[in-house]
Amino acid sequence: MTEEPALHEVFYCSMLTQDLPPATVGSIVTQARARNAQHSITGLLVFDGMRFCQHLEGPQRAVETLMERIAQDPRHTSVRVVYRGPLAARRYSGFGMGLAESEGPDLMAGVHALEGEAALKHFLALQPSFDINA
Repeated sequence: MTEEPALHEVFYCSMLTQDLPPATVGSIVTQARARNAQHSITGLLVFDGMRFCQHLEGPQRAVETLMERIAQDPRHTSVRVVYRGPLAARRYSGFGMGLAESEGPDLMAGVHALEGEAALKHFLALQPSFDINA
C-alpha cells in the first residue's frame, strides 16, 4: 500500500486581468477541476467580480507546480501567496474544486488586506456565508 504524500496548503489572492469578462472564471474552474483531480488537489475559489481568493490543498509538489502555473496565467494579475504550509487533513474532501461568488467586493477586499495565517483564518471563517458550487 502506497502512502499518500504529505498534504500541503496554499492560500493566494489575485485580481482578474482588466478587460476580461467575469464569465472567464467559469472556464478557469472547468479546466482546473479536471486537471486538479488528476493531481489530488482540492480547494475553493472565491470570486467577487474582480478579486480571486483561492485555497488549495494536496501533495506539496503538485500544489507548488499549480501555483507556478497560476502565477504565469495571463488571466490573473497581482498574484500574491498569502499563506503556505503543511496541512494535517483536507478541508475540501467533499468536492474537488469548489467555486463561490462573493456578494459584493467588501468580503474579498477584507481578505486581500490581510497577510499570512490571519488572512487564511478570515477566509475560512467566511466560508459558511458562501454559496459553493462544487
